[in-house]
Amino acid sequence: MEPPDDPHDRARHVAERLAALRARVAAATSAAGRPPGAVQVLLASKTMDAGTVRAALAADAAARAAGSGTAPVLLGENRVQELVAKAPVLADVAPVWHVIGPLQSNKVNAALRWAAAVQSVADDDLAGRLSARVAERTVPLDVWVQVNVSAEPTKHGARPADARDLAVRVAALPGLRLAGFMTVGARTSDVDRVRAGYALLRSIRDDVVASGAPGTADARGLSMGMSDDLEAAVAEGATVVRIGTAVFGARTPPPADASAPAR
Repeated sequence: MEPPDDPHDRARHVAERLAALRARVAAATSAAGRPPGAVQVLLASKTMDAGTVRAALAADAAARAAGSGTAPVLLGENRVQELVAKAPVLADVAPVWHVIGPLQSNKVNAALRWAAAVQSVADDDLAGRLSARVAERTVPLDVWVQVNVSAEPTKHGARPADARDLAVRVAALPGLRLAGFMTVGARTSDVDRVRAGYALLRSIRDDVVASGAPGTADARGLSMGMSDDLEAAVAEGATVVRIGTAVFGARTPPPADASAPAR
């Protein structure tokens, strides 16, 4: 269902869906035996207009003011074009933006004007470009190594066999802070296969954190799980779930050059 056209109806619709999503995350967290608040919600706002995103941010702020005890939602964009269009409009509410899609080298500067983190680092080239742009910053840029745990050819990410060494190299670069690892789960109804992929990412994370390599000790983040598989991800240790349709409803079909899906 698409958000209603009337701004008031749209705001109510988004608030209701966000509350339902929060309840799902809380239930999954409890079922996994994890403490409340262990999982942060990132709203994947691909194709959503700034008004709809603002409604989600307002609903989140109202819930927290009422004592929800949850951390503020993050915002994620797959495409830099959308990030630079929406971020100035929403600057007054100061959301924290993450890049969650492949980042082309010619769009690094534009992305870094607004993004606090890049979750889609899958090779040394992008990591080096990011480092070169932020090396002189006082506060390092959070980066996440994206891993293609399902080996699906349409998905972005480093091969699992390469991800550990890549993460160690990324963590050593000036200006960057290795925050964790990100993946897009296998597109299948086989829950066991989905969970196996998420377990693999957790294993990669654990190996890197235990490696003792410089800059890896705090790389505990696991960005995995979306609207249709967040329970599997939370069960395997997700610290961030990237949610689109469960809060915003059906999306307008993205342009042909859009990045990997944010379900």
